[in-house]
Amino acid sequence: QVQLVESGGGLVQAGGSLRLSCAASGRTFSNYAMGWFRQPPGKEREFVATISWGGGGTFYADSVKGRFTISGDNAKRTVYLQMNSLKPEDTAVYYCASPRAPFRSSYESAYWGQGTQVTVSS
Repeated sequence: QVQLVESGGGLVQAGGSLRLSCAASGRTFSNYAMGWFRQPPGKEREFVATISWGGGGTFYADSVKGRFTISGDNAKRTVYLQMNSLKPEDTAVYYCASPRAPFRSSYESAYWGQGTQVTVSS
């Protein structure tokens, strides 16, 4: 059974930093893309960042480019989201996700974590 478990959320002041972690289990970690999405209060869930299988490439939403960094550790089966220069508009529930199929970039059919709250105060 595939499980994705996020951690690392919390309350931080604007300009601060947080690092989110997502621990994956239940399948070969390096064969699957991993991504982060977020859902701000009252809004739909949106894409944040993704890293391809084996860590070959990364892609970011324009709103976080230059401030957030996604990375993966195959040995720990964990993906991270380092968030710097946080803004109040980054406040959201952050979700980890991974496509159900290996070697795929689309999240249309994916496993999801339970989410972790990030709140940025002004």
